[in-house]
Order: sequence, then structure tokens, then C-alpha cells
Amino acid sequence: MSLTFSSAISWWARNTPDTVAIHVLGETISYRTYDNRGDRIAARLVEMGVRPGDRVAICAGNSIDYCALILGAIRAGAIVLPVSTRLTAHEIGEVFADTTPARAFADAANRAKLASRDVAVVDIAEVAQMRGDAALPDLLPDAPVAIITTSGSTARPKGVAYSHRSMANAVAEFVLHLPGCIAPGARALTCAPLSTSAGFVQLVTYMTAGSTFYLEPAFDAQRALDLIQQDRINVFCGAPIFPERITACPGFAEADLSSLRLVTVGGAAVSRALLDTWKQKGVIIRQMYGQTEIGGYATVMPADRAVDSPEKCGRGGIFTDLRIMGDDGKFCPPGQPGEIVLRGPGMMLGYWNNPEATAAVIRDGWLYTGDIGVLDEDGLLTFVDRKKDIIISGGLNISAAEVESVILQFHDIEEAVVIAAPDEKFGETPLAVVHASRAISVEEIIAHCNERLAAYKVPRYLVLSDEPLPRLATGKLSKVALREKYRDMVATLPRVR
Repeated sequence: MSLTFSSAISWWARNTPDTVAIHVLGETISYRTYDNRGDRIAARLVEMGVRPGDRVAICAGNSIDYCALILGAIRAGAIVLPVSTRLTAHEIGEVFADTTPARAFADAANRAKLASRDVAVVDIAEVAQMRGDAALPDLLPDAPVAIITTSGSTARPKGVAYSHRSMANAVAEFVLHLPGCIAPGARALTCAPLSTSAGFVQLVTYMTAGSTFYLEPAFDAQRALDLIQQDRINVFCGAPIFPERITACPGFAEADLSSLRLVTVGGAAVSRALLDTWKQKGVIIRQMYGQTEIGGYATVMPADRAVDSPEKCGRGGIFTDLRIMGDDGKFCPPGQPGEIVLRGPGMMLGYWNNPEATAAVIRDGWLYTGDIGVLDEDGLLTFVDRKKDIIISGGLNISAAEVESVILQFHDIEEAVVIAAPDEKFGETPLAVVHASRAISVEEIIAHCNERLAAYKVPRYLVLSDEPLPRLATGKLSKVALREKYRDMVATLPRVR
């Protein structure tokens, strides 16, 4: 049996067939039924002309049908291409231009955004009735299995390609790193979209381990708190904003959280106050660090150190090497900041159809993250800053370069810089500083962005500068100067969305 997500599902279907595999809004499916549906969907996809290595795109909200389609596409030998429902038709066009999917599935709310693409689009509601008799191909462990689109420091998003083997290895390391937390029959709650690394990796992780995957269509703090108590949820992972909002729910003070074995947060700083509040409820929130390129997870904070060291992100997994690289190309000693470099079992194959970008970040077997960090004497990582120009808003990556590129498409805008502004709700939010050759209104620019960018990428603050923007001696725009200028001014700036 090959080292694949597919083979893991078959194993659980034989050994714990009646265990609930997936739970979505009260609807459930057992491992036996999930396994059978995966086979039927795969056979039908083969009959529809899908061949090993073809990309199958999915643009839909979280659902059991979505989960079943992932398994079916994998068993057909296809590469799963989750597409965020937040993307505009223009952005989806860029993703499709890079990945050229053979088939696409979408729900009613998103089908129109795919209609003009040169690919057949199927309503995802038809997945439940899909059946076929075609023979299924053998799956090769080192073949690509999924492409997760991520915003990088370039204007265009990149597709991170995973293999069957890297996904399975990443799951094994995560489970070993957290013994007793992710286990057969454990109930794991996920509120992240399946189109993101967080959502997709959690599905693969929990179901490879034989857990019950509680999948929510979206994050609702009160519903999450109710589920944790009523269904005795054991595992809950996400951005810090999730537990923060749960803490603010009526009834949190009296809530029973005793079923939780593991709560992890990543993607933004976590406050000591939040850690203390949950500790008083008997729950240790553990900080994580990771990237889509390394399989989503690289470090987890030890439970006995998490509360007292909110600034730290933990140490690498059992099979993950974590080092700090100096500008001189040498590893840094403890206490000295430098670029975080990683190598581990979940590392991507590379960026899809982009060997130059792959070569820029994978060098001599190490993934150069573009993040600045420092290790202490105990090997615990502290994240310092992002070397790459990424804004993380509510756990979602926003490429400043992408937003700048869109703004500069507007006529008569000569310069545009997008930086991260602090945001109480989302951690960070985009702030754009723009210089134009004529009088332009903020409303015009925001309307232009709304047509071309997902809502969360549209600047929340927009400053129109009468003067040209500051530049470095090299001629490059100085983001450092702009960050310094607007760091303490955000509280006085009007929000434009």
C-alpha cells in the first residue's frame, strides 16, 4: 500500500468503518461511506477524461461534498487545486493561467467567477451523485497531489505543490510531536477554508490520523464555543483571532473547555492576557510557526513553556531541522537574529510551473523562509519580523506587491506603497500610500481595488500624498521610512473600508 492520504482513508474504512469521518453543520459521513464515495467520484472523473497529473480546481465553501471531491480527485491521480472563494474573477484567471486545470468544480455562489475560463465547470452539488466504473490508476508517492495558492512577495500568487509522500510525512511528524492529542476518534474542529493551507492541511492531518473532522463553513465564535462544549471537541487550531473572539463570547466565563487536549495558534502574535485567560480555564494555548511551503507546520511551543513565553513559537518537529542563517551564509549562534531556514518532511516539491521562484527559496536542501527569527539556548524560536513583504490579516496572507500592482494600474497614479498597519481585530491590515499626477479621490481608488482584489486585500487605510514618496539611495521606494512615518498615525487615519 502506498504512502498516501488515499491509503490512510482506506485503512480507517476497513478498521473503524463506522467512526464519523466528517461533521459539517450536523451532517456526518462515516469513514466507510467516505471511502466508498471517494472511489465512485474518482471513477467518474476518469470517465470524464481526467488523467494522472491533471489539475482539478475547486472553488466552493466548506462542505462534505468538497471533502469527498478532494479524495476522489486524488484517487483519480489528479492534482487538487483548491481556489479561494474570496478571489475575484480576475485573480482566479491568474491562478488558472499558471495551473491550467482540466476540470473545475464550483458552488452556485462562485460559479460565475469561473464561467469565462477555458475549462469545463461542474456544479459541486453534482458530486453527491457522481458514480463511475472506470479502473483507477496507481498513485505514486512522489507525484504531486495538491497545489495550494499562496501570496508571496511577488505581485502574482504562487502555487505550492505537495507530493503524497510529503503530506503523509508531515502528518506523521505532527502526530508524533503531539502525542495523545491527534488520535483515532479525536474530535478536531476546523474553521479555516479548505482552499487555504490551514484548512487543507488540517483535513489531511486529522483524517490520516483517523480523527473526526469537524468542518465549519466559516468561523463563528459563539458556535465554536458551543461546539467545543456540546460535542466535546479535543483539538482546535487557528489564528489568535479565533480564541480571542471566543473569549469575548457571553458565557465564556462559565464555559466547560475540559475536553480540549490541544489548542494552537499561529500567523500573528498572541497576547499574554489571552494565554492567561485560557490557562485559567484549564487550557494551554500553544504557539506555532510554519509556512505553506514547509507543509504548514514547523514548530510548536512546549506546553510547559507556552504561557510564560508568549513571544516564542516553539522548537522544530522531530524530523524538522530549524536554523538561523546570517547574511554571511553561516548559521547564527543562539541569541543572534537572522533568516529562518528549514528542512523537513513536509517541504513542498516547489512552486508550480515556477522553477526560478523555487530555486530562490530552496537552496542546498534548505527552505529560506524570508522571515527573521532568533533561537534561544533551548532551541526555542522567536519570530522577529518578515523579511518578505507579506501582511498577515486574520491569519490570511496578503502580498503587498500584489496590492501595489493593482493600485498602479489606476490611471495617473505614479507611486504606490502598501505596508502593514496594526489592527486590533485582525492583527494587521493593509495601508496604502499613493502619489498621483492629478487629483484623485480615495473612493475612486478603493472602487478600482474592489473590482480586482478579494475584499480582505483591499487597503483599509489609504493616504494620498501630494509629494513624491521617499526613496533609498538605490532609487527604490523606502518602505522603512513610510512605516516609521505612519506607525503612530494609524489611530488618527480614517478607515476607507
